Amino acid sequence: MYQTRRIAIYGKGGIGKSSTASNVAAACADDGHSVTIIGCDPKSDSSITLLNGRRIPTVLDLIRRGVKLSPENVIHEGYKGVKCIEVGGPEPGVGCAGRGIIVAVTELQKITTALTESDLVIYDVPGDIVCGGFVAPIRKGLVSEAYIISSGEYMPIYAANNICKGLLKLKMPLSGVICNSRNVPREEEIIIEFAGSIGSELVAFIPKDDIVQDCERRGFSVLEKAPDSAIADVYRKLAKAVMDCEHSAIPAPMEDDDLRKLLNM
Repeated sequence: MYQTRRIAIYGKGGIGKSSTASNVAAACADDGHSVTIIGCDPKSDSSITLLNGRRIPTVLDLIRRGVKLSPENVIHEGYKGVKCIEVGGPEPGVGCAGRGIIVAVTELQKITTALTESDLVIYDVPGDIVCGGFVAPIRKGLVSEAYIISSGEYMPIYAANNICKGLLKLKMPLSGVICNSRNVPREEEIIIEFAGSIGSELVAFIPKDDIVQDCERRGFSVLEKAPDSAIADVYRKLAKAVMDCEHSAIPAPMEDDDLRKLLNM
């Protein structure tokens, strides 16, 4: 019997949070789970590969237009019934994306139970947790565990360590580190060492594979368009690890000097 999972996925911008989140959502849906994905990035692209490339109205866009929010205009059904919600962002040059997340999540709580009742709820969150708005799902008690996505490069690992500092301050358990490979030297070794140093573990090593980008360009998840590929099996194993997770712990961030030593060992 699976328990309900309410997770936030954090990582440096461009590290592959959205592609990972959407493929995990698709894999869990394939396995018969009810899934909700909430995209908190202003780019509003967390759900696009679950919707055949279609962009959906965002919560903040609807609010700006004066539209009364309802499940019908906010929640859009994607691949295998995955419920897709996009928070959206402020107009370019105006407003704060973090503040927008706070507003949107507050409004979503009023109109839908999908944030708490699905078997798996995924918050795809941008940034390094330095902004209070980006931790709104955690502060509002909507998230019970977090995952961090990184690669073996310095800046993604630096961002991952910074996220750990935020999780420590918030007393939010970390359920694991996911490596979205960039094919850098000693990458898996470095990520395993980093995960162990912060008191966590590597739960998935996602190889760099052109299939992921090919599917994204066509508006599909790997699970939908290339289900027999080796990379699809990687996402299936990650999805199972998320649903079966039994151990989480508050992370212990590394010191900057130790982080540099790790990358130069």
